[in-house]
Amino acid sequence: MFRRLASRHEETQPPRDVPRNLRPWQIRERCFNVRRRGLDPVEIRTFLHRVADELAVAQTALVAVQEENVRIKNALRAWQSAQSANHRYR
Repeated sequence: MFRRLASRHEETQPPRDVPRNLRPWQIRERCFNVRRRGLDPVEIRTFLHRVADELAVAQTALVAVQEENVRIKNALRAWQSAQSANHRYR
């Protein structure tokens, strides 16, 4: 869960293993450096699980909205095609 710093240089560098689009499992499994006077590891882990759960809900909702958007666009195209066909035969 926690790891020690290999050198002082790592302290100032941003983490390289943080991807642009986080997944809930990446939040749950994230490790932090151990400090002499650090934060409560149980509290950190609890918070990360809460954030990961909320991210999972948000990502699921986003997928549903994207699918609905595609469905609406397809319905609009079909309606526009039908309207265009009706105007041609008048």
